[in-house]
Amino acid sequence: MSLKIRDLPNEELVAPGNSGCPGCGATMGARMAMKVLGSRTIMVNGTGCMTVNYGVLAAARFPYLHMLFETTGAVLSGLDAGLRSLGKREGVTLLGWAGDGGTADIGFQSLSGAVERGHKFVYICYDNESYMNTGGQRSGVTPYGASTTTCPAGKRSIGESRPMQRRKDMVEIMAAHGIPYAATASLAFPMDYMAKVKRAAEVDGPSYVHLLSPCPPGWGSNDELTVEVSRLAVETGMWILYEVVDGERKFNKRLKTLRPITDYLKTQKRFRHLLDQPEEIEKIQSFVTKRAERLGLLG
Repeated sequence: MSLKIRDLPNEELVAPGNSGCPGCGATMGARMAMKVLGSRTIMVNGTGCMTVNYGVLAAARFPYLHMLFETTGAVLSGLDAGLRSLGKREGVTLLGWAGDGGTADIGFQSLSGAVERGHKFVYICYDNESYMNTGGQRSGVTPYGASTTTCPAGKRSIGESRPMQRRKDMVEIMAAHGIPYAATASLAFPMDYMAKVKRAAEVDGPSYVHLLSPCPPGWGSNDELTVEVSRLAVETGMWILYEVVDGERKFNKRLKTLRPITDYLKTQKRFRHLLDQPEEIEKIQSFVTKRAERLGLLG
């Protein structure tokens, strides 16, 4: 899987001047993805932050459909079947673009059904780890200890408190459907991300890419640090870069050692309360380290 900067077009399909927040990871991710996929792409965008970014100011310079939270997978299925029946499927890329709420929770049923039926599309989840478009409520992928509007940190709460291992692992869930390609990605490693999107578009069948997408307002991180926060997530082992090709897992960035998770947590206000609770920090660090060792990430 090889992709060089010189292979990328100068054309910008995600228009500047969109209404995304400063430092929006989702906007950055969409821009990179469309650099690879090109203008013969139909984006199906489940309700979320990007609906505002694209729908209001017409930032999408390609065919774009705004759909309800739960219907991204169903609409992709209908487009795939409809274009085939019209004899117009060749050369058209179908892209599902939705947040973690619209993917792991509200939209999971239609996505699972579309994948199980074998429709051909690329599905990218921009994961900002809660429902940011509606105020920052927790989702099925909100990390342990994060403070959200529905699980706020306080005197008797550390924020999100369900066990770390119960956080939905969407790449493993999608890979368990038997699809040809599933992967994680990070904005801090753009060529890796775009190469994965390119590969996802080339496989015969459904494919899935899960992009960590920092949200400065929701995470309480600085606007200019979106890429740095994304890098720290990988270097601390909080986010692992890998792909599953026909059932085989491959790590895209192995680490010799893990940076302390506090390097990542202290960049975000949503974790600020944990910094005064060493026992909670140790609990998260232990989980992250043991997971990295179990998976063979280190070395």
